[in-house]
Amino acid sequence: MKIVFMGTPVFAVKSLEACLSLGEVVAVVTQPDKPRGRGQEVSFSPVKELAVARGLPVLQPVKLRGTNFADELRALNADVAVVTAYGKILPQDVLEAPRRGCVNVHASLLPRFRGAAPIQWAIAAGDEKSGVCLMQMDAGMDTGGVIDRAELPIAPDDTSATLHDKLSVLGGEVLKRSLVRYVNGEIAAVPQPAEGVVMAPMIKKEDGRLDWARSAVELERRLRAFTPWPGAFCTFDGGLLKVAKAAVGEGKGAPGTVLSAGPEGIEVACAQGSLELLSVQPEGKRAMTAQEFLSGRKLVVGTTPFS
Repeated sequence: MKIVFMGTPVFAVKSLEACLSLGEVVAVVTQPDKPRGRGQEVSFSPVKELAVARGLPVLQPVKLRGTNFADELRALNADVAVVTAYGKILPQDVLEAPRRGCVNVHASLLPRFRGAAPIQWAIAAGDEKSGVCLMQMDAGMDTGGVIDRAELPIAPDDTSATLHDKLSVLGGEVLKRSLVRYVNGEIAAVPQPAEGVVMAPMIKKEDGRLDWARSAVELERRLRAFTPWPGAFCTFDGGLLKVAKAAVGEGKGAPGTVLSAGPEGIEVACAQGSLELLSVQPEGKRAMTAQEFLSGRKLVVGTTPFS
C-alpha cells in the first residue's frame, strides 16, 4: 500500500508513525518551514523532522489551490492520502488524486465538534468523553463519512494539552486498525448523521478571559480547555493576571467579589459558585502560589479587584 501523508504539528506524528508501519509512505506533505522562537530561526515542523529522520521525500507547497500540486500527487500513484492536522483545506483535485482519495484523522466524535479546535471545545463544553474519527474527506468542513472511531473518557483534570497527547496516540491506533481494510474495500465510510452537529471554531486569545458572570464550573472547564494557549486570564487592579490553576468552590456573592484570601487560595464569586485561584502569574512575572501572590498584597473581602 502506497501512502501520502499530510500533517504538520506534533499531534500528527503518531499518525505518520502508524502509516510507516502499514505501508510505503511515498511522500510527506507538510506546511512550509517557519521562523519560530525568540530568535526567529527557521525550523522544521514535527512531522518534517520525523520524515527527514526516516529519509522520506518531503513536499511543502505554499499553495494547493490553483497549482499543479494535484498532478504531483497523481504522479506518486498513491493508494490513499492520510491527513492529520495538515492545516490547509484541500481542493477537490487534491482530494481525488490518490486512488482511494484522502482520509482524515479528526480529534472528536463526529459530527460533534467539526472544525479547527475540537479538543479545546470538548473540555470547555464539559463533555464526558472525546475520541478520534477516521473520516473519508470531502469538500465540506469535516463532513465526510466515518470509517472508524474510538472513544476515551475526558478526565476531570485533563487540559487541552493532556487530552491532545491521548488523542494523538489514539489516532495512530485507529489508523492501524482500519486504514488497510478501508483501502482494500473491506469497510466503507458511514455518512454522518444530520443531528448533533456542533462546530469547534479556532481559538482566539479572548476565549481565555475569565468572565465572572459565568458559573464557576464553566470557568474551571475553560481554564483547562485553554491551557496552554491562550491560558486563562483576568485583570487585577488594571494589570493582566494569568490563572494557572483553580478549583470550583461553593461560595456565593456578586460576580467578581473576593470572598476570601489566604494561603490556600483566593476565592472569587461567580454567577454560580466560586472559583478558588490556587496559582496565578502576574504580568511579567513567574507563576506563583496564592500565598506568594498575597505576600505584600492585601486583598479585602467584599471588594472587586478582579475583572
